[in-house]
Amino acid sequence: MHSEMHLEWLMKPLHGILAAVLAAVLMAPTQDASAHRTRTADPTVISDWNQIAVTALAADAATTPARKAGIEGYLYLAYMHAAMYNAVVGIEGRFQPYRFRAHPPRQASSEAAAVAAAHQVLATYFPEQQATVDAAYVDSLAGIPDGEAKDNGIAYGELAAGTLIAQRATDGRNDPSIQYTRAPEPGIWRPTPPALAPFTAPWLGFVDPLLVRSGAQFDPGPPPGLTSWRYTRDFQEVKDYGSVDSAKRTAQQTETALFWSGNPIAQFTAALRDQADLRHLDIAESARMFAAVHMSLADAAISIWHSKYVYALWRPITAIQLADTDGNPRTDADPDWTSLFAAPPYPEYVSGYNGVMGAFTQSLQETLGTRYLRLTFTSTAFPADDPRATRVYRTGREARSELIDARVWLGIHFRFADTAAAVMGQRVGHYALGHYFHPRHHHHWWWE
Repeated sequence: MHSEMHLEWLMKPLHGILAAVLAAVLMAPTQDASAHRTRTADPTVISDWNQIAVTALAADAATTPARKAGIEGYLYLAYMHAAMYNAVVGIEGRFQPYRFRAHPPRQASSEAAAVAAAHQVLATYFPEQQATVDAAYVDSLAGIPDGEAKDNGIAYGELAAGTLIAQRATDGRNDPSIQYTRAPEPGIWRPTPPALAPFTAPWLGFVDPLLVRSGAQFDPGPPPGLTSWRYTRDFQEVKDYGSVDSAKRTAQQTETALFWSGNPIAQFTAALRDQADLRHLDIAESARMFAAVHMSLADAAISIWHSKYVYALWRPITAIQLADTDGNPRTDADPDWTSLFAAPPYPEYVSGYNGVMGAFTQSLQETLGTRYLRLTFTSTAFPADDPRATRVYRTGREARSELIDARVWLGIHFRFADTAAAVMGQRVGHYALGHYFHPRHHHHWWWE
């Protein structure tokens, strides 16, 4: 009893001190407390610059065949979002940066850093769009309060972009020494009608990837032999369902096929922007999602093109028209056969669209930590106000399954090329999230 009274007596002065401190905090002037707060970065800057980049890609499409085909877009979107990711997480400190270790200033706006990084990447790779990109840069920065944090953020974003650009300076893009020289023979790709265009961007399969070790890391192995059961089965399927005047393809199947005949980059970027809005991601989460997905897409494109170059399998239109040369007695030639959709100017195996879809869905699923993505895709094959232009998928698996069918019904792929591509893309996306974009345990890692 005596000891309890003694302890209570000792605690009285401490109670008084605590009360005084609490009162001082509560009565402190409002401006002193707010002076140390920083403006919350607006995450929409990541989506905004994704749209700006897509617009620049579309405007720049006529400069080279690869850009016209949309192939180079996978690389440049990946470069831009990698730089934005580094700029943002370097300041926010929540995720591990991508091959970037520069310490940011203590006061720096991650929003301004993201704008500066995106602008510098686009201005570097799309000089013809300089005026448009510069105008977007001014508009984006206008919404950020002037001051030290903004200036420091701009400088840090430019550093992140400059570092990424230097890293990619000799990555193998547009290497003129890589040419397609395979002579036409049974099973080997050659230019297809009606355009009879040469292999677009054969160099892409040998570009240094951003995340995976090489374009051959997830090689699917050779396609089925021309006399195999699987080749014969898939040959007959695309012959029956993929012709321009197919009697077996239903109207619903035709609509689905056409839905997946549009621009994949436009579909993926719009779907990503929708995900950022749907899930209310903050700026660090948004930068991470866009970088993880776009860098996975770029590496999937490199892996796909490596397979196309190495295996050089002919397209269905060639296979069907020249089936009497394939050595398979169970395949019948039809010299007049034409696909519903014109085959793109590069080899069949593996399917490009299915490969990037595999990477897109897998990397997005692992970034967000859920299989239930509720993906909204919009097709550029229909007018924007056409109700057929938009479809919603509960999971990535649903979208992948439909796309595999669609490319067969368009007449431009054998089913085995679609399924192998989807698996390859998923493996790329899984590898990317297994090795990069991990959370940091301490937010202020650069001060430790």
